[in-house]
Amino acid sequence: MHNIEQLIAQATAEFAGIDDADQLEQAKARYLGKNGSLTELLKGLGQLPAEEKRTVGAAINRAKDAVEAVLNVRRNAIKHTALEAQLAAQALDVTLPGRGQGCGGLHPAMRTLERIEQLFRSIGFEVADGPEIETDWHNFTALNTPENHPARSMHDTFYLENAPGVLLRTHTSPVQIRTMLTHVERHKHLDSLPEIRIICPGRVYRVDSDATHSPMFHQVEGLWVGESVSFADLKGVMADFLRRFFESDDLKVRFRPSFFPFTEPSAEIDVAFMSGTMEGRWLEIAGCGMVHPNVLRHGGIDPERYTGFAFGMGPDRLTMLRYGIDDLRLFYDGDLRFLSQFK
Repeated sequence: MHNIEQLIAQATAEFAGIDDADQLEQAKARYLGKNGSLTELLKGLGQLPAEEKRTVGAAINRAKDAVEAVLNVRRNAIKHTALEAQLAAQALDVTLPGRGQGCGGLHPAMRTLERIEQLFRSIGFEVADGPEIETDWHNFTALNTPENHPARSMHDTFYLENAPGVLLRTHTSPVQIRTMLTHVERHKHLDSLPEIRIICPGRVYRVDSDATHSPMFHQVEGLWVGESVSFADLKGVMADFLRRFFESDDLKVRFRPSFFPFTEPSAEIDVAFMSGTMEGRWLEIAGCGMVHPNVLRHGGIDPERYTGFAFGMGPDRLTMLRYGIDDLRLFYDGDLRFLSQFK
């Protein structure tokens, strides 16, 4: 009996000094396990006289109950301590505002494209679309680009393997050719062609990558063809668009002579902001010109009767200017910290 009481006191003291759940279970086995101290006492009951066996057996069972009670108390204490530590580590500041549900938004380049489309639709232009995988004829030849032009080389154009004459379009100008051919076919029964007035926004691809260039970028090209379309119409449309896009009536616009195979005469369009951080600086915005007669012929249109103007600009650059971004690659790195500013 003395040994039994001593085992209870020993187990109680040992359990009280343990703070780890696994160690506690190991200590339990030393008393209540298959070869534990109390289990060994139960095994020895068979050697005792009948009267003493009853008394000793009852004492051992009470001892087991006492040890298990102490064990459960210690288990609960260890669990409570672990829970308190977890709660302390994961404490919440209930005074902070709720996080709410995440809200997405348009990519800044898409916001610019939508704005461009809206502004041109307001003056009667339609939005036309075409394939991003093009033929060499639509992308270069039909646009009066010579066979030896540098843009045709592998240094500037992505060509598809095992597909001669097929490439990723380098501009959205092929949409102009496709639109003219479709327009002529649709109205071939008429004596006079209705005007074509379109813009062609979309992705284009060139072998180029730095702070102001990306292998994939966006472009918006425009085309207006009719019986009396002039360079004066071109200047009026582009100057009005740029002032409305940048929301600046004091924006200066100039047309600087240039060369493009698909227009003649051709010009670069520059703008100068008269206030803000870019005050007085001339920045190139777009290229433009009167559609070359050869391009009209490839589109099925008689250049002796019809004239037209075309322009092309990079909405990615317009986005950089509008939002004050100095590195084009930020738009396509996928960094949500940057993109979330434009939601």
